[in-house]
Amino acid sequence: MKLSQFIFDLPLNLIAQHPAKKREDSRLMVVHRKTGQMENKHFRDIIEYFNDKDVFVVNNTKVFPARMYGRKEKTGAKIEVFLLRELNGPNRLWDVIVDPARKIRVGNKLYFGDSEELIAEVIDNTTSRGRTIKFLWDGLDSDFKIQLQTLGETPLPKYIKRKPDEEDRERYQTVYAKYEGAVVAPTAGMHFSKELIKRCEIKGIGFAEITLHTGLGTFRPIEVEDLSKHKMDAEYFQIDELACKMVNKAKQTGHRVCSIGTTTLRAMESSFTADQFLKPNEEWTNTFIHSHYNFNIADSLVTNFHLPKTSLLIMACAFAGYDLAMEAYKKAIRDKYRFFSYGDAMLII
Repeated sequence: MKLSQFIFDLPLNLIAQHPAKKREDSRLMVVHRKTGQMENKHFRDIIEYFNDKDVFVVNNTKVFPARMYGRKEKTGAKIEVFLLRELNGPNRLWDVIVDPARKIRVGNKLYFGDSEELIAEVIDNTTSRGRTIKFLWDGLDSDFKIQLQTLGETPLPKYIKRKPDEEDRERYQTVYAKYEGAVVAPTAGMHFSKELIKRCEIKGIGFAEITLHTGLGTFRPIEVEDLSKHKMDAEYFQIDELACKMVNKAKQTGHRVCSIGTTTLRAMESSFTADQFLKPNEEWTNTFIHSHYNFNIADSLVTNFHLPKTSLLIMACAFAGYDLAMEAYKKAIRDKYRFFSYGDAMLII
């Protein structure tokens, strides 16, 4: 398929700028692949579609406050520094994106905080906007992490046209987030409250946890018309024995396996056996799922409503079927569903 097939007119007022007051109160469109039926529900109603011994597979990655603002030495120019990942080793090296990039060269120093609590030096160029920086910090690791947490802000996507606040520190995160490493939230899971999870568990629905640290590649524009030529950025994932045991038992006994989000789906589709069971794994994946893909693990999917021409939309269309998914998007626009990270959800079953 071609990228141009994933263009649609999205009114900007449908891009959610704030989360729903309560997580489970966001809307849920239920899309039935066999019949083409579409239902308007609320996310709390998801429990109606699953039974005892079904399994939800969730991504327990945790978003860290990756966006920082520093001042360039001598000129004092304000520079946005977006932390992507910490490099291995004890040297406090980070791959980052800087903006405006034209002002930042190797050897420049950046000062963070009103009292210059933190200093970093640019030591390498990686891409046009990418740099490797070294934080000049001689104190304890725990104190360094506190500085990053204090000086960084919640990395809301640029489509959210406001400054992040304290509420975002909690809401741009799932309630089951455990392992820090993501710069983009696994947004489908943000609709679950602790209360809803408890209700699901009482009904007998299991929660299998995997980890995929979502990176900025999620939002990187696709620049090729032929989707087979698009290369995804690699992201670290980890799937343990317990998650595999839960998922494979559900598959073996004819129960549903529902992927909560496209990041979870990518991780599972990067680690399966020849007979289509989930296997333990820890590595990096650049799997790009698009048209006519044969899914191996999940038989249902929860995902938010995504923007045009994105890998997330393309993956949702691969799972639901292109025609049905695009009809669902037309309905979502007509019915004024909220789109993107803080938007509403779709359950494809």
